[in-house]
Amino acid sequence: MRQRAVDVMLLDDSEILAYFTGYETSLNRYRACLVPADGPPVVVLRALDADPFRAQAWFDACEPVADSDDPVEKLAAVLTRLGGSAIGFDPGSHALSVDAYEQLRQLLPGARFVPMRGVPWELRLIKSSAEIALIRAAAGILDRTMREVIDAIAPGITCRALLALAARRLLESGADPAHLGYVAAAGGANFLHMRPDESPLEKGDVLHLELVSRYEGYEARVMRCVALGALEPARQRAAEELAALQDRQIAAMKPGAVASEVDAILRQGAIAAGLREDYANITGYTLGYYSRQPLRSSDFTRCFMPGARWRLEPGMVFHMYTSARGVSFSETVLVAEAGPERLTRIERRLFSKA
Repeated sequence: MRQRAVDVMLLDDSEILAYFTGYETSLNRYRACLVPADGPPVVVLRALDADPFRAQAWFDACEPVADSDDPVEKLAAVLTRLGGSAIGFDPGSHALSVDAYEQLRQLLPGARFVPMRGVPWELRLIKSSAEIALIRAAAGILDRTMREVIDAIAPGITCRALLALAARRLLESGADPAHLGYVAAAGGANFLHMRPDESPLEKGDVLHLELVSRYEGYEARVMRCVALGALEPARQRAAEELAALQDRQIAAMKPGAVASEVDAILRQGAIAAGLREDYANITGYTLGYYSRQPLRSSDFTRCFMPGARWRLEPGMVFHMYTSARGVSFSETVLVAEAGPERLTRIERRLFSKA
């Protein structure tokens, strides 16, 4: 804020509000946290939610808004009282609609609105030791749950039943209620986000499993594939080659490494090996804190792709993933001072259930 001569910063995205204040809420009505460059923060929010806010947040200052009043007008009044003419905001925020932004500008004609795109998200990139401990706990829960789901796979069971098992075991193991991931048939190169078939599984089916574990708001993710019956030699070879390429990619995730160069190890390697004809998707993205009411299931603040010139730093955590020829692998990876650490530890192979 000082670098950009901003007097007050507006924090309003659901995930950002939760991360910086501890308070979780939806977008039913506009609400925001105002952070002065000097002085304590204050939240403008629905009057009905004032007590829940005080119970969750690390500070008490809030300005309640009655349901019959306009929250943007209240926000403008609080900004006027705080003083300062330069207001920082994230133009990529999902909370600040075009209507609300234009209304705020009309209410504060003398203010200077300073775009600070992505800044709140970038401040979350380097995890503290406490945050890493929570992601590590989520990964441990995830490994155990993935093994139980794999053990339960058999002809006659449905993808819905496997998802139900995963949900139950995650909750029983201490994970938060959250996005589960995907269980669906694996085939071709673009099967990662397919909806599950309701038909009972049969011999010869191959399942893609992407499971997500969230612990105290912090997520770990992992992907594996399971074949019902004998492994096809071609698919087995593809799995071995793909896992080896991703092993090389993860080994390169050291502090100071350039993201596009790390990405190229897997991307170019998979194409050169004939595993894929092209590679349209990214090969990894940021992992960390997710609010209970997120607007997106993944955090793309940092992505591994061609042209990504940012460098890896200690404390960053990523979901590194890949798929080809009906097989998939992914890991939750920490960039530590000494190099990369795989926080998900389940065996890296194509599983087979005879």
